[in-house]
Amino acid sequence: MFDFITAGGFLMIPILLCSVLALIVIGNLFITLQRKKVIPDGVTNMARKLALSGKMTEAHIEQVRQGSLLGQVLAAGLESVGSPRHIMKENIEETGRHVIHSMDKYMTTLGTIAAIAPLLGLLGTVIGMISVFSVITAQGVGSPTELAGGISQALITTAGGISVAVPALVFHRYFRGKINDYAVEMEKEAIKLVDAVSAPRRPSSMPTAANNGAQRAVNPNAQQVRGGRVA
Repeated sequence: MFDFITAGGFLMIPILLCSVLALIVIGNLFITLQRKKVIPDGVTNMARKLALSGKMTEAHIEQVRQGSLLGQVLAAGLESVGSPRHIMKENIEETGRHVIHSMDKYMTTLGTIAAIAPLLGLLGTVIGMISVFSVITAQGVGSPTELAGGISQALITTAGGISVAVPALVFHRYFRGKINDYAVEMEKEAIKLVDAVSAPRRPSSMPTAANNGAQRAVNPNAQQVRGGRVA
């Protein structure tokens, strides 16, 4: 394996560094984008109950915020309870942008690796072919041993660059789709909180059909006007 790497020339060093960095980034994304760390079950119901309880404190809001990435978005909504609906939505959207950025911060690195690794391999190919033609110019084509070094370098660097780029590109697409799905789901959960807090509640003093019935039961002789006549 070491001989294979050394045969690829000095360009195998950045290709190997790209592969190590890609493994670190992929491992980190697998850990940080676990569902229980982004959108755990029950956090929206807990936030909604706190908002409607009337007993919410800063400690409660901080507990929601520290629990998950969705909790950070919902905490922004809880801090805006009592404000107009559009203010609450603006605060949630602003926090949501920061949360999406935190999930997305390693994606640029992974995408860059997927883009530059094959270019490094191509550069190795060009350098290898230059070496081949240099040998041909100096010694002609009668020395296959001398030609083999440049050809080997060209093929190994190309294979190395593609071997790094393909998995990096696959995982980049996979995590991109996962982040987009999380963003949509977080938006839906935040809207649930906004709707629950903004829903109009009937005042307790408003008369109801049950109250009217109770009044008639207490005063059965009460007169009602119906159709312009006294009933």
